[in-house]
Amino acid sequence: MSTHTRVWIALAVFYAVFFFWYTPFGGPLSDEEIARFKTLLTAHGGAPERLPVWIGFMESDTGNDFAMLNAIELRNAPTPGPGIAPGESSEEVLGRYTSPFLGRALRSASHPILMGRAAAPAIDLWGIEGAQSWTNGGLVRYRSRRDLMNQVVAIAAAGDSGIHDFKIAAIEKTIAYPLDPWFYLGDPRLVLGLLTLVFGSSFQAFHRRDG
Repeated sequence: MSTHTRVWIALAVFYAVFFFWYTPFGGPLSDEEIARFKTLLTAHGGAPERLPVWIGFMESDTGNDFAMLNAIELRNAPTPGPGIAPGESSEEVLGRYTSPFLGRALRSASHPILMGRAAAPAIDLWGIEGAQSWTNGGLVRYRSRRDLMNQVVAIAAAGDSGIHDFKIAAIEKTIAYPLDPWFYLGDPRLVLGLLTLVFGSSFQAFHRRDG
């Protein structure tokens, strides 16, 4: 087997492993899974008034990946509470929530796509009150709704649900809703596929030139 062939096989295996890890193949949530998550959310102290929203989110599952769009206005100073030191900023306190949450998300191929600070008050706004002011915005990609539900339940079951107190202490108001279907040109499967082809072709070209 030639060196060229071994390199292309290694690249193909590497890309295949990433592709199958990053891509959802489980299909939409089943009725049994939805019932189980409903029970677990209730058992771990989920807000009863939000339960119908979570159920609707699960029942409309397409089986595809999705993105969560977030708009956030941070408090001028976090509300006092356990684990919050005097003088800490709301951004620092919010980090106590986002770091472990996104850390768990990354294990299931879920990650931020963009994060940024608001450059001005809302430019285009109607039909909603109190939404002129925002401080941060972001878009997070999730591999599947199943992954998100597993993450929410796992955090609560592990006793990490207390991190939600940091979110409440740091945020004045927020809105988050899922996008599905959705598309963006920076999909890592596309980017990594192109880089793999470029690397393999470059290696082959340089190897032939040196040979």
